[in-house]
Amino acid sequence: MAMDRNLALELVRATEAAALECARLMGRGDETAADQAAVDAMRIALNRIDMDGTIVIGEGERDEAPMLYIGEKVGTGKGPRIEIALDPLEGTTLCATGGQNALSVIAAAEEGGFLHAPDTYMEKIAVGPAARGAIDIDLGPTQNLKNISKAMGVPVQDLTVVILDRPRHEKLIDEVRKSGARIKLIKDGDVSAAIATCSREHQVDVLMGIGGAPEGVIAAAALRCQGGDFQGRLKPRNQGEADRARSMGIKDVDAKLTITELASGDVLFAGTGVTEGDFLKGVRFRAEGALTHSVVMRSHSMTTRWIEAEHNFRFKPR
Repeated sequence: MAMDRNLALELVRATEAAALECARLMGRGDETAADQAAVDAMRIALNRIDMDGTIVIGEGERDEAPMLYIGEKVGTGKGPRIEIALDPLEGTTLCATGGQNALSVIAAAEEGGFLHAPDTYMEKIAVGPAARGAIDIDLGPTQNLKNISKAMGVPVQDLTVVILDRPRHEKLIDEVRKSGARIKLIKDGDVSAAIATCSREHQVDVLMGIGGAPEGVIAAAALRCQGGDFQGRLKPRNQGEADRARSMGIKDVDAKLTITELASGDVLFAGTGVTEGDFLKGVRFRAEGALTHSVVMRSHSMTTRWIEAEHNFRFKPR
């Protein structure tokens, strides 16, 4: 049964609230303060929504409160039972340094819809609708790029691969370069990068590399709503993280995870830009308020709505 479509519009109010608060700290150099501002604003907004929500992808564990922790209940408790995957500030460093592509994001699914991923790493590959079904994380970068180019009907040389600029990706970057594909290196924000593969306006065709597992689930939810494709594989950094994954119900830590194993059923996604980005505009402050740019998506209807909102602080105080 599909979730109420109006829930997506309620969720975007929460991403707007988080974005407005943390954007005030853009470029201030304090990642912790920016993240906390987003968390506090999002929690208040979520608890006004008529839903019985449980956070399954969040900011940390219960003992790390006041973050929005895994297992925390949100909403009034009067509505449908919903699983929530969120990142109040995806790209804390980007916000703190004034970089591009910081977002506030929330995904929602019916109970059992999300993989309960621990806070560890995940190897990822993501593409837009034109290459859906053409990826296989087991095949490696070169063969995947060949398959993607065939599916999209373009030479490998015309593909653009976005990769997090990290030392761990040195071999990946070298192989992609040897394949002939173009590369866009990013500092942070691979959720935004994964979503951009589905946009005709942005020259990004593939996301490859290792990033956060929670962000992988959120990205998979967004791509479900746009007809894209995503595969992942957990990459625990130590035995403790591997054991944590098993305790959260993941039997085979090394298994290939398809997009529907990460985010299944009816899925909703909402995101608001914090800083200027390829996918969403950042918060723009005015004398008496601010402008926000958001997206709301739903897998059931494959609908994408773009929302530009004016917030008047005389009537909507901080």
